[in-house]
Amino acid sequence: MSRYVSVSLLLGAALIEAVGDGIVRVGMRTSSWQRGLYYVVGAAVLFAYGWTVNRPPWKFGELLGLYVVFFFLAAQAVSYFVLKETLPRPVLVGGLLIVSGGLVIFLSK
Repeated sequence: MSRYVSVSLLLGAALIEAVGDGIVRVGMRTSSWQRGLYYVVGAAVLFAYGWTVNRPPWKFGELLGLYVVFFFLAAQAVSYFVLKETLPRPVLVGGLLIVSGGLVIFLSK
């Protein structure tokens, strides 16, 4: 599998996981019959993440650093744009460290 395809799949998986987590979180804040619907949809989305990230024949551990970067960025985007949560300075600084570390791991080959 080419590096471009691997990176694209990892990015897609991170987006799917962050969205699934966000759906479950919204369900936890809902106090009506909709809660169950959010949980079912969130579970389906998280299953799609698990399938997407485990289906390709790659050594996931070698790509884990880049995946952590993608997941961090996707989770912060969902947090900010969907859940309307602010991003405090420590999260931004820590995020820069996560991105830097992931790039070091990914580009070391």
